[in-house]
Amino acid sequence: MFFKRFYDTDLAQASYMIGCQKTGECLIVDPVRDVQTYLTEAAAQKLRVTHVTETHIHADYLSGSRELAAATGATLLLSAEGGPDWQYTYDDGNRTPLHHNDTFMVGNVRVKALHTPGHTPEHLSFLITDTPRGDAPSMILTGDFVFVGDLGRPDLLDEAAGGEGTRFAGARQMFASLRDTFLTLPDYVQVWPGHGSGSACGKALGAVPTTTVGYERALSWWAPLVQSGDEAAFTAELLAGQPDAPLYYGRMKTQNRAGPALLGTPAPLPEVNAAAARVALDTGTTLLDTRPRADYQAAAPTGSVNIPDGNTLETWAGWLLRPERPYLLTARSAEHADTLRRRLWMVGLDTVTGFIRNVDGLPTTDARPFPASELDRHSGALILDVRGRTEHEAGAIPGSRQLHAGRLPWSLDSLPRDREIVVHCQGGARSAAAASFLRTQGLNVTELAGGYEGWQAARQAIQGSAPQGDAQPAEPQLA
Repeated sequence: MFFKRFYDTDLAQASYMIGCQKTGECLIVDPVRDVQTYLTEAAAQKLRVTHVTETHIHADYLSGSRELAAATGATLLLSAEGGPDWQYTYDDGNRTPLHHNDTFMVGNVRVKALHTPGHTPEHLSFLITDTPRGDAPSMILTGDFVFVGDLGRPDLLDEAAGGEGTRFAGARQMFASLRDTFLTLPDYVQVWPGHGSGSACGKALGAVPTTTVGYERALSWWAPLVQSGDEAAFTAELLAGQPDAPLYYGRMKTQNRAGPALLGTPAPLPEVNAAAARVALDTGTTLLDTRPRADYQAAAPTGSVNIPDGNTLETWAGWLLRPERPYLLTARSAEHADTLRRRLWMVGLDTVTGFIRNVDGLPTTDARPFPASELDRHSGALILDVRGRTEHEAGAIPGSRQLHAGRLPWSLDSLPRDREIVVHCQGGARSAAAASFLRTQGLNVTELAGGYEGWQAARQAIQGSAPQGDAQPAEPQLA
């Protein structure tokens, strides 16, 4: 049996290739939308992609299952569990429904579908057996069911997809799936989840890529509660402290259920000059400026959003960019532009029309943030904290309002247009992207250098310079 894990560090997302080297067949589980990586690896291993499946209708990225099946002629196997509201609604003539305990073969590799609801009602896990070695399963691909050290959150449907009260039903389903399915497996079975540390699909995911049933049984927070039958305590702990869910998750869920648009073989992105870029920006196109934050802030092009080319490009693009708008990219070369475009496909941004190599000749403004020591000069401003809810609860600038950056495009009507908005995050990276987006919406936005950490440092510096003795000055109110 051939086995390989593919991992996207931005979305902390894992997909898998399982192949039979004797027959030359392989299965791809939870593919991303840029399917070339799987085609390249299959060719290198002398395998054919004959089966494609996914654990559930994803919310955090756009699935590549439909794209890959169309490109290869593979059979597309999709969950038929969860009830009518949780069924896939597309069928290209290559779809096979999967139910609990259904089994299919990929060459000599047996794949058994197990219905494991909790994160979502239709969720499946896949138990893998390399039959030439025996009838005992060797691994289970758990998707967003069991992570290393954590579980898939059951509240995403409420948080981002318009559900009401589904978190409690999801928690009950998760409890039953663990008790009746996961904990019945042998301890030696390897667990390969769909996400790692950094994903918003759980609250405390481990950075180690794999675990075992036995390890989670022995050391997870949830196993003692499930084994003792304490569903109430399990539910309370599972739901407590979950991070904010970016609202683009609702769009991803809808698109994945209906079937993401097929990309085929797109034409290369054209390079445009400054004059053409100015015309595009004046007629509704947004510039996605991928330069480093400091370079952008020193000369921010009018009508641009700054999402630097790095480990957060896909995530922040999903947070801040809307798929119906056209975009230009800044890119070093045509090859760089193509790489960036493929990463944007992950979150359903398919409307990139071209790229420019630099911003010379475009109108720009100075968008550099001001130091935290000057915050008291902005006394009439709204202090907008774009960190997550749990970060804000752990410590915040007095009087600030928390609104996760991933919810800004859906919350513009709640922000004032008649006063300054000072944006901050923890250290300044997220707020730079958020502030650039808000400026494209015509808001009066400035930015706090160093974020909450910078504010804390400024406050400590003031306190450290206080005179010695019994009388101490009152703590400065910087907000």
